[in-house]
Amino acid sequence: MTQQTAVDLVTMTLEEAITGRRSVRGFLPTPVPREVLERVFEWAQRTPSNCNIQAWKVFVASGAARDRIRAKLIHAVMSGAPSRPDYDYPSKFEGEYRKRQVDCAVAMYSAMGIGREDSAGRAKASLRNFELFDAPHVAFIGMHKSFGTTVGLDVGMYAQTLMLAMHAHGIASCAQGSMRYYPDVVREEFPGNDDIGILFGISFGYEDPEVPANATRTVRDPISASVFFKDE
Repeated sequence: MTQQTAVDLVTMTLEEAITGRRSVRGFLPTPVPREVLERVFEWAQRTPSNCNIQAWKVFVASGAARDRIRAKLIHAVMSGAPSRPDYDYPSKFEGEYRKRQVDCAVAMYSAMGIGREDSAGRAKASLRNFELFDAPHVAFIGMHKSFGTTVGLDVGMYAQTLMLAMHAHGIASCAQGSMRYYPDVVREEFPGNDDIGILFGISFGYEDPEVPANATRTVRDPISASVFFKDE
């Protein structure tokens, strides 16, 4: 499906959306039309949630707002400003989870032509997160700071629905945990939300097929590694 597809011509099947969606790390500057954005976020709003509380709060920056946020994030990283995330993140993964993390990194750096000992190349690749991979849009996903893990699960379901809706409309995306590092930057741009904690962000737009990182492909384990059936 191309970026020219009209809003009312979405014909992608659910299977195509689920199996075709992937993380994209390089975007064209072309903005997504506002009517398409509204349609996508309307779809995502149908996400189920505990007691229908619809806990997610989403701050979408485009145009000049996106440019200001991007500049502030890059400055924070380049100046060595300490990150102050609203929520903790595991310090490390171990066992099978660590293996998958490493396999993902190997696939991405290989596509980008960055060797294991290329520390400068890896640093540049890391900075690309805060450059939003040049995406014309970024959505910061959060919830009220009083909510805990169980409500956070609802927000995670929202993000999945949102990215599938984007893919169905020909919009590429990349969910980024790094977008939680400097939540005050988001709150400065969207004042009056001091009680909202930022969980992660999603950079999105139309894919630039010429970006090497977009050749990255990862695999999924068979369901036997995660799903356990019992009939009696």
